[in-house]
Amino acid sequence: MPKPRIYFDYNASAPLSEAAREAVAAALNVTGNPSSVHQEGRAARALVESARRDVAALCGAKPDHVFFTSGATEAANTLLTPLYKMGRSELRLSHLYVSATEHPCMLSGGRFAAENMTVLPVDHQGIVDLDVLEQALKAHDKSKGLPLVAIQWANNETGVIQPVAKIGALVKAAGGFFIVDAVQAAGRIALDIASADYLILSSHKIGGPKGVGAVVAISDLVMPSALVRGGGQEKGHRAGTEALPLIAGFGAAAREALAAQQEGSNLPRWSDAIRTVIENGVRKLAGDVLVHGDAVPRLPNTSFISLPGMKAETMQIAFDLGGIALSAGSACSSGKVGASHVLAAMGYEDECGALRVSTEKSATMQDAEAFLTIFERLVARRDQTRSPVQAPLLSESENNAA
Repeated sequence: MPKPRIYFDYNASAPLSEAAREAVAAALNVTGNPSSVHQEGRAARALVESARRDVAALCGAKPDHVFFTSGATEAANTLLTPLYKMGRSELRLSHLYVSATEHPCMLSGGRFAAENMTVLPVDHQGIVDLDVLEQALKAHDKSKGLPLVAIQWANNETGVIQPVAKIGALVKAAGGFFIVDAVQAAGRIALDIASADYLILSSHKIGGPKGVGAVVAISDLVMPSALVRGGGQEKGHRAGTEALPLIAGFGAAAREALAAQQEGSNLPRWSDAIRTVIENGVRKLAGDVLVHGDAVPRLPNTSFISLPGMKAETMQIAFDLGGIALSAGSACSSGKVGASHVLAAMGYEDECGALRVSTEKSATMQDAEAFLTIFERLVARRDQTRSPVQAPLLSESENNAA
């Protein structure tokens, strides 16, 4: 009987939790349209509003300041626009500032023209250069409009946590607006909307279903011009009939994440223990191994590891054949394995790439040891050949042993 596979790719997508699965199944049996006023419609609306309360509570926000989208990418494209409204009046944001390590949906600039966008540098650990940001905001020409800053709370590849409170203070002092991509941070560290004007969330990163995300605002005074227009659902912020089962599952996952935090869940501590075993192990096996961002605060579940002389794609395939699922960078495009723009921004242009190990509460010390067993074989092959092209994968017998 084949051994169960080990899943070390939670930053790409977390397995659907049982509570979320049950919420999705129950909502599938609710017939009404949430916009209908009859009993069936009111029942559907009640599920949407319950989920809205759960998502808001995860961020310390008000339910009325949450609107649902098809995912984090749509949420980002909704917020990344020069056109906002303050009540009925239009408010123009003339320039977008993002860091060089952002997710591609942020680096695309949304509805901003390329000439109205500035990419901010990061240091060798992946932290945004606050001096550069401060100077850029001071030089911003407010006569053309206000500045908009968009930064990840935690990076999807390295797990590096940005100083969100400090960034928010700089943006506020400049009279701008601050978007925080909290996709990877949600459920792993405590969130507080007070640090930002808008948060972006994704359901499937916290154990909810794929295909639903949210924008969480600190208030409803200033809101972006709608990206999806039509019937006026979600108070006009996002048209289209709400995806009731997905939203219900998202709410259940958010409720679980908040409960774990309030109960003092040992998830961060346990994830950090697994990470420590893996990182200490790879350092012993290869003296030249690189663990990116290890000198600054990171998510407790994430390691981004480079082995010089060995292609990340080669290593990823070897781990997959050995029964361990992990990523070579972020899973942001179908089947794509290429150079990491995050590593390039951190000054590692000459590196061959990195493996992202991202775990959760299901991980065990035995899983960590299995990872190190395969890594040791890869190091041995690297050292024998010093050629990433010729480095062989695991044999069938070694796969079974792993």
